Amino acid sequence: MMDEMTPESFRSSEKRKPQKPYVFGFSVTLRPDSNPRFRKFGNPQQPSYYGSEFHEEREPLVDVIEEDREVVIVAELLGVKKEDIQIHATQCNVTISVDTMEHKYYKEVALSVEIDPESAVATYKNGVLQIRLKKLVDTQLITK
Repeated sequence: MMDEMTPESFRSSEKRKPQKPYVFGFSVTLRPDSNPRFRKFGNPQQPSYYGSEFHEEREPLVDVIEEDREVVIVAELLGVKKEDIQIHATQCNVTISVDTMEHKYYKEVALSVEIDPESAVATYKNGVLQIRLKKLVDTQLITK
């Protein structure tokens, strides 16, 4: 009985394979306050009326580091040329996207502090994008 069920289960799972590349994972960061932080990345399945849909874009793994006067965003964009990376920044968020035939990445990063979008300095080396943004300083703090 088990031998009859096993081949059928493999055949039915083969029918459900996605037609496009499927990448999904998560990272865990242990924080000093002992609360782990879980983050997803990749192009996860999205449930819909017609079954699961796959996004062509991958969500890159992104870290946001808040320093005294700057916010640093680090993103893994493997296999991408520097000129294919698009960055759009506002005072509250940063959007990173790549749309080429080989690679499609998209990530919208909401920031916990306001930044000066004009201050953005980006570097890209070995598949790692780093964006440095200056924090907006409250004018009331300057007058003290």
